[in-house]
Amino acid sequence: MTLEKKMTDFRTENDSIGQVKVPKQKYWGAQTQRSLENFKIGSDKIPIFFIRAFAMQKKAAAISNIALNKLDNKLGQEIIKVCDEIMEGKLDDHFPLSVWQTGSGTQTNMNLNEVIANKGNQNLGKSLGEYFPIHPNDHCNMGQSSNDSFPTAMHISISIIAKDILFPAINNLIKTLEKKIREFKNIIKVGRTHLQDATPITIDQEFGGYLNQVKNAFKRIKIAYEELLYLAQGGTAVGTGINTSTKFIKGFIKAIQIITDLPFKESKNKFEAISSHEPIIFFSSSVNTLVIACYKISNDIRLLASGPRCGIGELVLPSNEPGSSIMPGKINPTQCEAIAQVCLHLMGLYNSNTFAGSQGHFQLNANKTVLLFNTLRIIELLSDAINSFSDKCLKNIVANKKKIDENLKNSLMLVTALNPKIGYTKASEVAKKAYTENITLKDAAIKLNYLDSKEFDLIVDPKKMIKGD
Repeated sequence: MTLEKKMTDFRTENDSIGQVKVPKQKYWGAQTQRSLENFKIGSDKIPIFFIRAFAMQKKAAAISNIALNKLDNKLGQEIIKVCDEIMEGKLDDHFPLSVWQTGSGTQTNMNLNEVIANKGNQNLGKSLGEYFPIHPNDHCNMGQSSNDSFPTAMHISISIIAKDILFPAINNLIKTLEKKIREFKNIIKVGRTHLQDATPITIDQEFGGYLNQVKNAFKRIKIAYEELLYLAQGGTAVGTGINTSTKFIKGFIKAIQIITDLPFKESKNKFEAISSHEPIIFFSSSVNTLVIACYKISNDIRLLASGPRCGIGELVLPSNEPGSSIMPGKINPTQCEAIAQVCLHLMGLYNSNTFAGSQGHFQLNANKTVLLFNTLRIIELLSDAINSFSDKCLKNIVANKKKIDENLKNSLMLVTALNPKIGYTKASEVAKKAYTENITLKDAAIKLNYLDSKEFDLIVDPKKMIKGD
C-alpha cells in the first residue's frame, strides 16, 4: 500500500490543540484519536458493557435537556437514536480506548460524545468530522462534565451487571448448597479443627456453614448495592453544578430510572460523589467477603475429596475430564482449582480498588478507570466461576459413606464424650493409650479400668455427639 493510498484512509479533524488524522470510516474524533496514540499501554480496553451503560447516561441527559427546551428536539432525538444503537451493541467497534488513560475517564466521555455526534450528523446527511448541527460538547455533553458523567456511568454499569449476573449466580450457589444439604442430611462424619481430628458433625451441618457464609455475604452485598444507586450527575466539574440545573438533574434521574428500570437517586453530596468513590469500595469490599467464602468452600471440598484412596476421600467429585497427561485414570478437582484461582486474582483486584479509592486528591478522584475496570472484572469473573463451580462440581458431589464411617470410627476425638463421666485427665490418658498402642478407644478405656464395655458404648455414641444438648 502506497503512502498516498494510506493517506486517503484518513480524514483530518481539528481540536483545540491542532489537526489530527482519524480513520476515515470510524465515528470517533480527534480527542479519541489522540488518546489512542498517547496511551498505547497494554491490551485492556474500556469494557464494552460500560460503554453501553454510558450510552444510557447520554440518552437520559438528552431526554432531560429536550424536556427543558435546552436541546432542539430534532437534534435530541437523533442523539437518543444513536445512544440506542450503542446500547444495542451496533457500534461496538467505535470504542477502542485503553483502560490506562486519564483517570477521570474524560477521553472515554469524549469518545461517546464524538461517536454520537458523528453518527447523528451522518444520519442527517452531513460528513464525519463536520460536527454540525450536532456538536460533541455543546449537545452530547450538554449540562454535563466528564467528572460527573463518568462516575454516574460507573454506578449504572456496576449496578446493572451486579443485578443481572452476580445476583443470579449467588442464588444458583445458594440453591445448589441447599440441595446438597438435603441430600447429606444426618450423615455423621469426623469434624476437623487445626487440620486435626475433632468431634463429630454431620455433612449437612458442615455444608450448612458454607450456606450461611454465602447467605451472609449476599446480605452484605445487597446493603452495599443500595449506595450504588446514588448518582453523581449534576455535580459537573467540581461538585458545584456549574452549567447545569436542578431541573436537569431531576429530569435525568427520572429518565435513567425508566431506561434502566432501577431506582437510581440523586447523590446527596456531589462533592463527595466526584472526589471519592467509597460506595464502589464498599460494594467491592462486600463482594470480597463472598470471594473469601468461595475460596474456603472450594478448598474444603478439594481437601475432603483428596485421594481417592490415600487422602481423606469423604467426598467424591464428578469426573469431568482426565487429570493427568502421564498418570492414567487420575481425576483432579479442577473446578475447585479454577474458582480458587479466580478468588486469588479477585482479592488482588479488591486491594487495588482500596488503594485507588484512597487516592482521591482535592475535588476529583483520578483513578476512575481502574476502579471501573477492576469492579466489573470482579463481578464478571466471580459470577462465571460460581456458576461453573455450582453446575460442574457442587451439584454432583457424592458422599463416600464407607470412607466417612471408617474415618469416624478411627477418630480418637470421640473420647471427648467421656469428659463428663471420667474427667478430662483420664479421658486424655485413654486417647494417648489408644494412639500409642494402636488400639481402639474402647479397649484403652477398659484396659485402664475406667469403664466397662457397656458403659463405653452407652456414652461414646456419635449420634449423641452432634447436638449441643
